Amino acid sequence: MSKGTLYLIPNTLGGDHTNMSLTDMIPDSVSEITASLDCFIAENAKSARAHLKRIAEISPLKLPLQQIDIAELNIRTDKAKLPELLKPLLDGKNVGLISEAGVPAVADPGADLVRLAHEKNIPVKPLVGPSSLLLALMASGLNGQSFAFNGYLPTDNEQRSRQIRALEERSRHDRQTQIFIETPYRNEPFLKALCAACRPDTLLCVATDMTLSSESVRTLPVSEWKQQIGKGKLPDFQKKPTVFLFLAN
Repeated sequence: MSKGTLYLIPNTLGGDHTNMSLTDMIPDSVSEITASLDCFIAENAKSARAHLKRIAEISPLKLPLQQIDIAELNIRTDKAKLPELLKPLLDGKNVGLISEAGVPAVADPGADLVRLAHEKNIPVKPLVGPSSLLLALMASGLNGQSFAFNGYLPTDNEQRSRQIRALEERSRHDRQTQIFIETPYRNEPFLKALCAACRPDTLLCVATDMTLSSESVRTLPVSEWKQQIGKGKLPDFQKKPTVFLFLAN
């Protein structure tokens, strides 16, 4: 029996999309493939069904929404359970891995499942969709030929400052853009930590709500960010998904 294909299905980047068409963010061809599946793996089944409901407005679903099988895979999932999630694929069934926001397996718990799929010789097919990390990099004006995504930094102030300084030195030496994300309610302290640890001439970009009507991208030297913070002019990024990038001179 031939094995099924694991489709990596992008989602929108969150927020209120009531005034935006799904086709503005997800290609029709991706929606058609998504609609053709009746077995999915997602971080949260409820939000995955909400996404499928929007897909159904473009392409008829293979089965009624409540009959579609959605298994959950998130940061609390025991890695010992990953082989069980791949069983339908080994039985020849195509399965979709849906991200909670953006693309699967990038800053996403699906990466371990994808690696295991390769170990089992299961075909993996990534589909086109929005990535806040790449969109922020594109819009930042920083080096797009050499960059590193560092995910979340430590919450301990001393450890975080030490790591920021080390990454700033790497950025300066290699001309490499450093990219970070933070839990949205910690955006303000993270921006202040970056400004406190980095040199004044380091270029720092704050990119918020990518693809949304409230999208904002701004790149300034750290010295100017400090001036803005001192005047109480913080970006409108409280509790909003934000990507931080810097490039040292």
